[in-house]
Amino acid sequence: MKRVLVIMGSPRLGNTMRAAQGIEARMQGLGEVVFEYCMLRDADLARCRGCFVCFEKGEEYCPLHDDAPGIERRMHEADGVIFASPVYGLNVSGLFKTFVDRFSYVFHRPRFFEKKALLLTTSGLIGDREVLDYLDRVARIWGFEVAGRAGLIIPPCPLPEDKARRNQETLDAAARAFHASLHRPRRSPSLHDVLLFHGQRATFRELGERAPFDHEFWKSRGWLEENARYFVDVRVNPIFHAIGSLAERYVARQVRRDCAGWQESEV
Repeated sequence: MKRVLVIMGSPRLGNTMRAAQGIEARMQGLGEVVFEYCMLRDADLARCRGCFVCFEKGEEYCPLHDDAPGIERRMHEADGVIFASPVYGLNVSGLFKTFVDRFSYVFHRPRFFEKKALLLTTSGLIGDREVLDYLDRVARIWGFEVAGRAGLIIPPCPLPEDKARRNQETLDAAARAFHASLHRPRRSPSLHDVLLFHGQRATFRELGERAPFDHEFWKSRGWLEENARYFVDVRVNPIFHAIGSLAERYVARQVRRDCAGWQESEV
């Protein structure tokens, strides 16, 4: 039995919720799967204060004592996570942005490598691509394998038959892809994912003194070792690895140059 957690960023039970429920119904028709919903509108999730405590000491020292640890635990317990938000002002909803901000430490210390993600958004007219691209960046940096994307255009008027059919086909394809991903091992990383790994490794290796908590996190997982090719033990395209290694050297030089500039300005 596979478990799916929906992080619902809509403040109302509208189009985005119905789309998520549509995916749930389709996936249940494909095989045994259990859905759970984390309704951000009902969660006790305070806005990030930007105090940097989670970066400098660890997320357990966050001064905001609310539902954030429980939400992270639910993501770890699920086999797959659906990140769902309507388009608000060409971006995710405020609720969803608060959620992302509260887990900013995961951008530095990624951890969801065994999880699959499906990205879902609804829009009245435009902005679906921008939101899906943003969700894609967040999920990938956090460690998820993005297994599908679904952007629906649902204007506040009756949809023409062809556009309604297109929305249904989009949900069908997303449900099938996400369901299949839950039953297979993680795929080899893309070039983008490999570049991300090498760029972050260069950064946190060089920032051992300025970001000791992040440095130790990476070191404890073996990611700073020269023979580490990716966050997890999967096949990495050798060409991607070669490109990533070159990019890592470049990023390392840039970080060292910036660090030298910071030291001079502090004198």
